[in-house]
Amino acid sequence: MQFEVWAPEAGLVTLQCDGVTQALERDPERPGWWRGEAEAADGSRYGYALDDGPVRPDPRSRRQPDGPDGLSAVVDHERFAWRAGWAGRPLSGAVLYELHVGTYTREGTLDAAADRLDHLVRLGVTHVELMPLCPFPGRHGWGYEGVSLWAVHEPYGGPEALKRFVDRAHALGLGVVLDVVHNHLGPSGNYLPAFGPYFTDTHHTPWGVAVNLDAPGSDEVRDYLVRSALAWLRDYRIDGLRLDAVHALADTRARHFLEELSAAVDALAEETARPLFLIAESDLNDPRLITPRERGGLGVHGQWNDDFHHALHTALTGESQGYYADFARDPLAALAKTLTGGYFHDGTYSSFRGRHHGRPLDRARVAGHRLTAYSQTHDQIGNRAQGDRLASLVSPGLLACAAALTLTAPFTPMLFMGEEWAAGTPWQFFTDHTDPQLADAVRDGRRREFAAHGWQAEDVPDPQDHATRDRSCLDWSEPEREPHARVLDWYRRLIELRHLRPDLTDPGLTGTRVAYDGDKRWLAFRRGDIRVAVNFGTEQAVIPLGGRPARVLAAWEPVAAPGADGALRVPGESAVILVQE
Repeated sequence: MQFEVWAPEAGLVTLQCDGVTQALERDPERPGWWRGEAEAADGSRYGYALDDGPVRPDPRSRRQPDGPDGLSAVVDHERFAWRAGWAGRPLSGAVLYELHVGTYTREGTLDAAADRLDHLVRLGVTHVELMPLCPFPGRHGWGYEGVSLWAVHEPYGGPEALKRFVDRAHALGLGVVLDVVHNHLGPSGNYLPAFGPYFTDTHHTPWGVAVNLDAPGSDEVRDYLVRSALAWLRDYRIDGLRLDAVHALADTRARHFLEELSAAVDALAEETARPLFLIAESDLNDPRLITPRERGGLGVHGQWNDDFHHALHTALTGESQGYYADFARDPLAALAKTLTGGYFHDGTYSSFRGRHHGRPLDRARVAGHRLTAYSQTHDQIGNRAQGDRLASLVSPGLLACAAALTLTAPFTPMLFMGEEWAAGTPWQFFTDHTDPQLADAVRDGRRREFAAHGWQAEDVPDPQDHATRDRSCLDWSEPEREPHARVLDWYRRLIELRHLRPDLTDPGLTGTRVAYDGDKRWLAFRRGDIRVAVNFGTEQAVIPLGGRPARVLAAWEPVAAPGADGALRVPGESAVILVQE
């Protein structure tokens, strides 16, 4: 089989494959590339040595059976027998479900997660969004310190297990989205700098030097990232990718990396006749990210919208620290603005940043499904000192309000695993670093971070303690008992309504109308003939809906349809969805 590797600064490159060592030759047609033929089959172990140095794993390794520091293994993708015929599911009309393989089940494997997919079918979601799967040190972790961007974490089950998971999901009608990290790699097991200029000190990120997207050698680095993305979509039949923190992709070239990536994904979608999409996590509030390339944008198909989360979170909890401050001044006004305009910071002053931030969306041209709305995510839970979920902060009634707004808003809704039954388990920050110095640095850094906010060191969970991960695993006995069962029924009903009522998946943003009373703590909005009303207060709210007759479709607490006066009386901490006929 053909082996090849990019190592532009090397004077000699040797391949070690199944214990046999041979020198590679320079590729005369591709500067910096080395190639050679060797006997190999699926599972063959191999690596490369540069200038008689140690044997390192392949930068484009498809499998790391012994972890990030071990040899690579050949993967023959043609050996897997796909069973499910699959035409794909687009982003429009989707309901996403963010899932961490290592804590979705106690076993923490892809096969165990696949055995629980029936729950998601009954829930009504359309896509499972898997947190990162690339190899990282140890067994347990969030996945954002991964390396080997073409491989699957072996303790999760490796490449074959991911294919089984995707095949099972597709057989059940579920799409699969994968979270990928292009903005940095983990510090442990990262051998890319030995091979070439994959990183540059021209720019800096929160994780150190930046991935090289615009300095000398960046053509190959960009190609490396694009081909990695396409490999997930092609070889594993993944339906979409979530791109981590794209605001940290420093790129000054005329054609931004994200534009190049979105063009490549669209081309693969056309080739495979499947809808494929990219969803970016972005802190920029820049509409160009999700504007089509033909209109001068970057062509990414969707983005996480933290502004919706922040407005909703402050309305529910009253928290006002850090980036919540601007939203907490008038939470319902902030929520109304995001429901109608997408962004809260659309050129307004951000006190957290100390400057003006963002720019307005063109509501007439940007489809609502391009923004992802959520009341909880792995970040917003796990980056709290104790990983406390919303269910530990507010009442079941307020959870019902959060669910109603998330699942009926004019955006693509996303749930974080377990929120659909108000999981009582936390989701904490955990690692399994094998390097003792790195483990100590992560533990101490976590404690210092929260000490600045008044937390005692002993109250911040130790990321390296396996009990921290174990506490974060879902308890699958909870959905069968109260109050969890009632919350789960509420989520199922809301998702069912979203699928049944076209007004709730209408992509237009201009048709959303919002009314609210900040003092009495109620908010209502209209989407076509659908009316959604939530009461965050503890006392009954009287909400004027107008003269048209309305019928209750779903209510957290019993609610009578509006009378002749058009007034809807909503109990405290409750939500209701109606249709006007």
